Amino acid sequence: MKRYDHTKYKAFQPVQLPDRSWPDKVIDAAPTWCSVDLRDGNQALIEPMSVAQKKKMFKLLVDVGFKEIEVGFPAASQPDFDFVRWLIEEDKVPDDVCIQVLTQARTELIERTYESLKGAKKAIVHLYNSTSVVQREKVFKLDKAGIKAIAVKGAQDVLRCAQAAPETDFYFQYSPESFTGTELDFALEVCDAVVDVWQPTPERKVILNLPATVEMATPNIYADQIEWFCRHINKRDSVIISLHTHNDRGCGVAASELGMMAGAERVEGTLLGNGERTGNLDVVTMGMNMYSQGIDPLLDFSDMDRICTVVRECTQISVHPRQPYAGSLVFTAFSGSHQDAINKCLNLYREGEPWEIAYLPIDPRDVGRTYQDVIRVNSQSGKGGVAYVLESKYGYQLPRWLQIEFSRVVQQAAEDSGQEIAPEAIHELFQQTYLNLPAPLMLKTFSIEKNEGQESVSGSIEVDGQEFQVQGKGSGMLAAFSSALQNTLDLDFQILEYGEHTMGQDASAEAVTYIQLKYENERFTGIAINEDIVTSSVNALLNGVGQIMHARKQMAA
Repeated sequence: MKRYDHTKYKAFQPVQLPDRSWPDKVIDAAPTWCSVDLRDGNQALIEPMSVAQKKKMFKLLVDVGFKEIEVGFPAASQPDFDFVRWLIEEDKVPDDVCIQVLTQARTELIERTYESLKGAKKAIVHLYNSTSVVQREKVFKLDKAGIKAIAVKGAQDVLRCAQAAPETDFYFQYSPESFTGTELDFALEVCDAVVDVWQPTPERKVILNLPATVEMATPNIYADQIEWFCRHINKRDSVIISLHTHNDRGCGVAASELGMMAGAERVEGTLLGNGERTGNLDVVTMGMNMYSQGIDPLLDFSDMDRICTVVRECTQISVHPRQPYAGSLVFTAFSGSHQDAINKCLNLYREGEPWEIAYLPIDPRDVGRTYQDVIRVNSQSGKGGVAYVLESKYGYQLPRWLQIEFSRVVQQAAEDSGQEIAPEAIHELFQQTYLNLPAPLMLKTFSIEKNEGQESVSGSIEVDGQEFQVQGKGSGMLAAFSSALQNTLDLDFQILEYGEHTMGQDASAEAVTYIQLKYENERFTGIAINEDIVTSSVNALLNGVGQIMHARKQMAA
C-alpha cells in the first residue's frame, strides 16, 4: 500500500432526510452558551492550568458573560476536585452562573463528583459514555445493549446522588460521546433510555449534548443529524439539545451554526477554540458572527485584547494574527485597492449609521481595537493607504494628486527596504520630501489690498540671502502673488492644483496648504503649515517656486 493512500478511508454516509428544513432557517437569537475552557480546553494543554491560571480564566469567563461554565472533571484529578471545592467554599460562583462538572458513567466516579459539589447552590452534572461504532467494537468490545446499560446505570447513579443532596439545585446533562460516529437510531435509543430515567418536564428540562467529538463530515451532514434527532427524541419539549463541535475538518463554527439552524438551543465551546487536536468550537468567532449580523450574542467581547491576553497566559498558546475577530491583523489591509476602498468608506461614515465599510465586516472599535492599524503600508500598498495613515495619525488630508505623487515615494522606500513602512516612517518621508527642504525663498513682509475686484500684493522676499521687493495684481491673492514672483524672478510657471484645510477643530488649529506648479513640463509641489491660512498659502507657493529654482540651478550646473 502506498504511504499516501486515500483508498484506506471511507466516505461518511449522508443522512436520508429529503424534507430537511434547516436550510431555510436563520439564526436570530443567541444560544445558551457553555464554556468548556476549564475542562475540555484544559485537558488539551501540554501543561494543564495551575490553580492560579484557572482562577484567572474563571473570572474572565464570568466577566465575558457565560452563565454556564464547565469547571472540570473533579473525579479524574485532585487539582480539578480542589478547584471545584475552592469555587464553592470561597463563594466565587455568581448567583446567575451555573457550574458544570463532567463525569464518566461509572458509579465511583459519579459519587466522587457529587462530593466535589457539596454545598453548591446549583450545578449541572454532565454524564457521558462512548456510543460510536469504533468505540463499541474496538475499545470497549461491547454490543449495543452493553453500551446502553452503561448509560442507564450512570443516569440512575446521577439521579440517586442528586436526591441524596437536596440542598443543591442539580440539573442533568448526558452526552453520547462521539455522537457523529454513532448510528442515529442507536444514539436516539440510548438518549431516550437516559431521559426515561431522569423524567424531565417542560419546567425542568434535561440537556442532551450531541458532540462531534471528532469532526467526521461536512457541516450540512451534522445539521441533518441534529434535525433528525430533534424530530425523533421523546419528550422533545422537556429536552434541551446542545452542541459540542470539534474542528478536525476546520468547520467547527459552521457545524455549530448549522446545528442551531437544525434545532439546537445550546452550544458548548472555548474562547478562541482551544481544545483537543485542532480544537473545539471557537465561541468568540461564532458569537461575533452573530454580532456582525445584528444579533446580540449575550457575551461581551468588547475587550478583545484582554481576552487574548488571559487565554494566552492560561493556555500558553499564542493567538494567531489571522484568528477571526481576535488576531492582531484581522482588521488590517496592506493591499492598495483595499486601502483605497476602506479610506473612502471611512471618510463617508457617520456615527449612528449602519456599518457598511468595505473589507471590514465589523467596526474594530466594537472589540476594543482602534483604526490605527486598519491600514498598514508595504510595497503592495497604494495611495489610499498612505493617505489614510497621514490623515488618521497626523491630520493631513492629501488631495488626490498629492496622494498619487507621495504614494510613489513611499512605495519606493518600501521596495528598497523590503519591509512594512511604519506610520512614523511615512510621516518622516513626508516631511523630508515636502517640508524639510532647502529654502532659497523666504517671505519677509507681505500685504494685500482689494480694489475693484482685483487684489494687489506687495512685500519683500529673500532669495539666497538677498532681499527683493515684489508687487503684483490678480483676481485673487494667490494669482497676484504668483504674478509678483514671476515678474521678480523671471519665472514662467502655472498653478495646476491647490488645496487647503485646518489640521484640527479648535480655534488655534494650524492650516496646511498644498500647491502643485508646472514649469517647463515638470511638476513641483509646495506645502506649508501656519496658524494663518493666508501665510500658509503664500509660504506653500514660495516652497514650490523654491523647488523650481533649486531644480533650475542643478540643471545649469
